[in-house]
Amino acid sequence: MSMTQADSNRLSSSTVLAIVAMSLCIFVVANDFVAMSVALPRMEAELNSDVSLLQWVINAYAVVVGVMIVPGGRLADMYGRLRLLYIGTGIFALFSLVGGLAPDVYSLIVARGLQGIGGALMWPAILGLIYQILPAAKAGLAGGLVIGVAGIGNATGPLIGGALTELASWRWILLINVPIAAIAMFVTWRCVKVEAPSDREKIDYWGTLLLAVTLFSLLIALTEAPDLGWSDPRVWGLLLVSGVAMVLFVIRERQAGDAALIPGSVMGRRPFLVACLAVLAMSTTFFGALLYLPQYFEKIFDLNPLAAGAALLPFMAVFAVASFAQSWLIGRIGMKAVISFGAVCMFLGPTLLALVIQPESSYLAFLPGMIILGIGVGLFYSAVTTAALTALEPSMSSLAGGLVYLFQIAGGAVGLGITTTIFLAAANAGIGDGAQQIGISLSGNEIEAIRGVIVGTDISTDVTQKYSGTTGEQLVEVVRVAFADGVKLAFGFNAIMAFIGMLIALFAVAGPINRIGRDIGELGEADTDQSEHSA
Repeated sequence: MSMTQADSNRLSSSTVLAIVAMSLCIFVVANDFVAMSVALPRMEAELNSDVSLLQWVINAYAVVVGVMIVPGGRLADMYGRLRLLYIGTGIFALFSLVGGLAPDVYSLIVARGLQGIGGALMWPAILGLIYQILPAAKAGLAGGLVIGVAGIGNATGPLIGGALTELASWRWILLINVPIAAIAMFVTWRCVKVEAPSDREKIDYWGTLLLAVTLFSLLIALTEAPDLGWSDPRVWGLLLVSGVAMVLFVIRERQAGDAALIPGSVMGRRPFLVACLAVLAMSTTFFGALLYLPQYFEKIFDLNPLAAGAALLPFMAVFAVASFAQSWLIGRIGMKAVISFGAVCMFLGPTLLALVIQPESSYLAFLPGMIILGIGVGLFYSAVTTAALTALEPSMSSLAGGLVYLFQIAGGAVGLGITTTIFLAAANAGIGDGAQQIGISLSGNEIEAIRGVIVGTDISTDVTQKYSGTTGEQLVEVVRVAFADGVKLAFGFNAIMAFIGMLIALFAVAGPINRIGRDIGELGEADTDQSEHSA
């Protein structure tokens, strides 16, 4: 390499500062997916709510990011990545502040949804900007850097969230985003000077809206059904709205062509489609673990949020390590083998957790399931994303990456909604039956209220004050057992969904199952051939 080439590939100090600043933004966007999970029991008590509603603190943010990330990428290409980054970060910071100051759970959920719009604008803009400011020889690092930083944000989220909740307040999980965003944007403003692109792509606004209506209507119906009953007109009405919106969405996507939110020309590629379907099925397990494991540790093991975050470290740490190791493994055992092994681990993890969950089980009983699940999540998602992107032309990689992420978030959010429905139905039945065994007859409203007895919500206290002494203690134990039984069934459902995803991964993703071991080095060779062809 000549001195001139070496100089052109060297990163300037301003470029390094800009990359660090934008990576910090990616970190907080990713961190906010998982950091709230350990804070939910504290929020349940402070905001006088329960898990059926508080799941929306995670889902509102996740669904909006997932649905908006593809339009966000197209907006960045249309109006300039730097401009969209500033707008997205401003929205993210503003509604982080609003959420941190929220007086009730409904205000918090709305703020989290609007915060998700900011995150969806930031993510593709940062990916494009890092790619744009890196020297040509290092441009390929952009995607790996963003995914790696996001993995670190996911992995450290429960510990950071637990520490802030225990040492200050759960509100600081959101409030701390404001100064971080301000500092990151100031550094970016000083260090990054790029021209806005001239492209003017079309955006599928109607498709985006219809998909959002489909998902939110379905999730609200799933949330309310255990308490209102499946025959309630409000539940059926929401399911009808969701079904009609989905039909209209499919019609709209066929009409929109290549400008569609989910273009038929992309989803018509079978290798890409099966990768997305595997991600869709698997994501139930990841979301379910993030919501229910910390809740179980806090409510059954009586851990504080910081300890619950630390208890998740084996799961999140191996997830992060596996994410970084997957590219090395692909070069040695092949992509098909890595995807398959990750998928098997994602099935075995929740299966082991469902088998060991009992109120008398120790934390050590959870470790094998958490570690195996963490390995599976880290290997599967990273490798299947690579498989999906390499199934399409390089010019479609940004769109493909956004679509894989959309399927991950949509599958996780809907799967979490179904998981919570199963959990609530089992917990409600367990509380009702257990209460009758100790001579107490509870109404449906009382069962709904008393679910919060473990964390001491006001509405649960109003019910339990009617019972004292041994009867009151027995009622608390009934709720604990019912909670554990509900989580056990929830992980059983997660295992079933992971089994479906595993079958798709084994027999279809990155080729048939007999491809295991035969694709070693093919990705690198393809990249080399492509580079030589381009040259």
